[in-house]
Amino acid sequence: MNNTPLYDIPISVLDLIPIAEGNSVTQAFQNSVELAQQTEALGYNRFWLAEHHSMPNIASAATTLLMNHIANHTEKIRVGSGGIMLPNHSPLIVAEQIGTLEALFPGRIDLGLGRAPGTDPDTAAAIRSDRMTAAHHFPYEIEKIQRYMASNNQGQKVRAFIAEGAEVPIYILGSSTDSAYLAASMGVPYVFASHFAPKQFLEALDIYRKNFQPSAELKEPYVIACVNVITADTDNHAEYLSSTLKQMFLGIVTGNLRKMPPPVDNMDAIWSPYHKEAAESMLTYSFIGSKETVGEKAKDFIEKTGVNEIMAVSHIFDHQERIKSYRLFAELFQ
Repeated sequence: MNNTPLYDIPISVLDLIPIAEGNSVTQAFQNSVELAQQTEALGYNRFWLAEHHSMPNIASAATTLLMNHIANHTEKIRVGSGGIMLPNHSPLIVAEQIGTLEALFPGRIDLGLGRAPGTDPDTAAAIRSDRMTAAHHFPYEIEKIQRYMASNNQGQKVRAFIAEGAEVPIYILGSSTDSAYLAASMGVPYVFASHFAPKQFLEALDIYRKNFQPSAELKEPYVIACVNVITADTDNHAEYLSSTLKQMFLGIVTGNLRKMPPPVDNMDAIWSPYHKEAAESMLTYSFIGSKETVGEKAKDFIEKTGVNEIMAVSHIFDHQERIKSYRLFAELFQ
């Protein structure tokens, strides 16, 4: 493959801050900082942090705290939530925290909002007992945040003074068609979790684009697709590295979650045909292979979907291999 960039579209990072076997939470946070610094130097557009709870292999629970940590150790890359699971939180507190971050790091903060709990039902209930009611009111909760952050909110009894006038873009995250309708009606960018929920991806994109209503913030539809990316020197080595991701998806399918495992030579020795089919169905939108192979997959994906931005998710056991994967991927676009 020549060195001509595939497309002139931004690429970004979604970091769940995986905790690898043999590593501590502290080490996972240190790895995340280094990854943010390296991807910033490589020209990545955003570095987003997810929200997950009660998971032994993921350290991204306190999203806004981590956003502050990453932004404080970088200089220009946009830092955001991918996302804050809004029904877990008070809209007022979210507005105050995001407004604080925007004041600390002007022009660098993104607010991605999701409806899912980011955990199991028991943990979701422990986080917020009225969570299901809050989830039902998700669109109105977003409107509350927008009102708290508006510059003309002076007449309201409840105000987030620290956030008023903060120009923080809001993104709707989703893994179904419901979120597509919402993002379209609000006229905001749409971020789809195609890295683990691929089934409704193309339908959701079509719904979002056909129903999009221009807003003061966004005149035309803008889609970010999250995709699993594992790039290595050879196809065989990338496939070997991807066995870590496959084991993590197997853990989701079976409910047997554990710290991010090292790669293995033969996945068929680990999973049954039934579990293999279930886990691999989540990997539909994954770019795994050499730089040339990943480039071909990325080119085909962009042409097929017309997405405006790709957000790469890379679960790789070895931290340096993970950084290398992001470097090789970036070289395809620059």
